[in-house]
Amino acid sequence: MRLLIDFFPIALFFVAYQWHNIYTATAVLMTATVVQMGMIYAIDRRLQTVHKATLLLVLVFGALTLALQDDRFIKWKPTVLYGALALALAAALWGWKKNILQLLLGSQLELPAPVWSRLAVAWIGYCLFMATINAYVAAYFSTDAWVDFKLWGYVFPVLFLVGQGVYVARHLQDDTP
Repeated sequence: MRLLIDFFPIALFFVAYQWHNIYTATAVLMTATVVQMGMIYAIDRRLQTVHKATLLLVLVFGALTLALQDDRFIKWKPTVLYGALALALAAALWGWKKNILQLLLGSQLELPAPVWSRLAVAWIGYCLFMATINAYVAAYFSTDAWVDFKLWGYVFPVLFLVGQGVYVARHLQDDTP
C-alpha cells in the first residue's frame, strides 16, 4: 500500500502529460502530491521533513510553472530537492557530526556506527547522482524526453533501495538463540 502511495503522483503526472500537456500534468502532480501527503499524514499522524520539503517544492515550482507557463521550473524541481537532501545529509554528517538516517531509523534498525556512516555517505552520493542526472536531462533534452526519464528513471531509486536493503541485511543482528 505504501509503495502505491509513494508512486501515484508521478504515475498520474505521466498519464496527464500523455493525455494533455506539461501544464495539466503539473496541476495534476500538485493535486496528487497534496492528496498523497494527506494520506501519509492520516497513516502516520505526521509528515517527515522530506515530505514537507517535497510538498513545498512541488507547490512552489508547480505554481511557477503554471503562472509563468514555463516548464523549466517543474523540470528543475527534482534537482533542487535531491541537491537539498544531499546538502542536508552532508552538513549534518560532516558539519554537525549527526547522522540523519540513524536519527530517523535508529529505533527501527540496530546497526553498528560505521554502517550508519556508510549508509549516510551512500545516500549523499545517490542524491548527488540523481540531482546531476536530472539537471542534465532537464537542460539538454526535450520536455517529452524529460517526462519519459521521470517515469523510467524510477529504476534508480528502486535499485538503490534494493542495494541498501541487501547491505543493511548483512549487518542486522539476529536475536534468536
